[in-house]
Amino acid sequence: MVARKPRIVIIGAGMAGLTAANKLYKATRLEELFELCVVEGGTRIGGRIGTSDFGGDRIEMGATWIHGIGGSPIHQIAQEIHALDSEQPWECMDGFPDEDPVTIAEGGLRIDSPVVEPISKLYRKMMDFAQGKLTEASKSYDEVDYYRIATKALENCKRRGYFGDLGVGFFLRQALDVYWAQADEREDDNSSGNWSTKLLQEAICAMNENTERTYTSAGDLLKLDFNAESEYRQFPGEEVTIPKGYLSIIESLASVLPAGAIQLGRKVRKIEWKPQGLRSSEVENGCDSSRPVKLHFEDGLTMFADHVIVTVSLGVLKTGIQEGSGLFDPPLPSFKTEAISRLGFGVVNKLFLELDPIHDQESETCEKLPFLQMVFHRSDSELRNRKIPWWMRRTASLYPIYRNSSVLLSWFAGEEALELESLRDDEIINGVTRTISSFLSDSQSGGLVNHQGCSNGNVNPVESSRALGKKSKLRNVLRSRWGTDPLFMGSYSYVAVGSSGNDFDSMAEPLPKSSGGCVYVASPPLQILFAGEATHKTHYSTTHGAYLSGVREANRLLQHYHSGGFSEV
Repeated sequence: MVARKPRIVIIGAGMAGLTAANKLYKATRLEELFELCVVEGGTRIGGRIGTSDFGGDRIEMGATWIHGIGGSPIHQIAQEIHALDSEQPWECMDGFPDEDPVTIAEGGLRIDSPVVEPISKLYRKMMDFAQGKLTEASKSYDEVDYYRIATKALENCKRRGYFGDLGVGFFLRQALDVYWAQADEREDDNSSGNWSTKLLQEAICAMNENTERTYTSAGDLLKLDFNAESEYRQFPGEEVTIPKGYLSIIESLASVLPAGAIQLGRKVRKIEWKPQGLRSSEVENGCDSSRPVKLHFEDGLTMFADHVIVTVSLGVLKTGIQEGSGLFDPPLPSFKTEAISRLGFGVVNKLFLELDPIHDQESETCEKLPFLQMVFHRSDSELRNRKIPWWMRRTASLYPIYRNSSVLLSWFAGEEALELESLRDDEIINGVTRTISSFLSDSQSGGLVNHQGCSNGNVNPVESSRALGKKSKLRNVLRSRWGTDPLFMGSYSYVAVGSSGNDFDSMAEPLPKSSGGCVYVASPPLQILFAGEATHKTHYSTTHGAYLSGVREANRLLQHYHSGGFSEV
């Protein structure tokens, strides 16, 4: 009699799912310990990783950066498969595109670094404080005492009743108020055009917040938990993109699996499991009742499994626990659903536009769009340019994806990101063109600005505007649609006010958590396991967090069957 092999089904062929499959298969392929299957609801592998080509350049629709190369398993794989070299241009091949930013305020006021940098530095120091990097012991003796500003701002927050429910956004605004009080700024001091010093500094701070929103996926930083920021961890060293594309990592993980192990187009509709096992007298006619988990697919087919690793996004889980969804039968226990409900899961989308220049020898240098940082009036301000669409007002920048590329990139988060998904291509082109024209036309000079022409290598905003309007135009559009895709329902997780890092531990807890009562036989262990970036307490929101969670769940099953586990790589 041949012994039955345990069947493991992994739901989702993204980073977490394929990592788990890779580790399980490589650990046991000689022994053939398991039956292993990966089911993917979409038509491709990769999940929230999607490398594509646009305008002749390689771009990323989803995950873009390796966040720190020191100890990153993603960087190690990229090195091993020689994915860090490419003859084809790729997104952010120059590194971070903010080395020489041109910062312009709405209405055409170009702002020099001596005005931008103090507020941007204040912002960075306040985020360092929130993340536990700025302490009294580590503070530097700058002209501005950032540690004192941060502690005073935190005191103000607590005095206003914010303790365990403090959002990062509220803390940042309190810090700006403290900064103003210490600097003794006057409202009419050093004003230029429609911009007073305070209005300009507030808008520069908002520009930095808009960038932070894309980092965290929190549509509103008021909802990003202050206390949990210090729990987040990042690998040390440089942050880089992958020349051959992030998808090369996914393809490498999948390459070891046997043919047929990954099944595409198999969307799971319901997961039946047995938290209390079977009654001793219960008999299931026509069913493989020896395998406790039953998967129901959209096409009407079913599959039984001993263990299921669920790697779907937190957004899908949030939808799956809503009343009437029926994704889990019986429903997940309260500790799991409460964690799913409390944690934040936002939408971040990327917008790529192709610039179609008409070159001539005299203007070619000036036609290149700079790395443009945009400082907007508040959306409720009477001074705002009403030609700029509302969905552009909370994006921070627009820039070529690398130096001299004709492909431009802008990031959107929150409601603006969702709006971007619903717009027609011509609406996007018109909205972006009107915005660029507002910033690069009629540029003003004054006490805060300094125009520089093309002769010294800097881009003149007026000339750039003329080039865009008369010698260039925006043509093709490509944008991600993570928010409305039913396979994802968003981009990545964050710790929302009201949740904590402990909720990530609850997300990672396998089911069933405990055995049933005396009228039931012992419940089969490890029926449903959970992996994905939203299950990692310190590396959530990242591809390496997803990778590490896949290793964790593979090791959990290997240890259950007394087989050797894997290290992180």
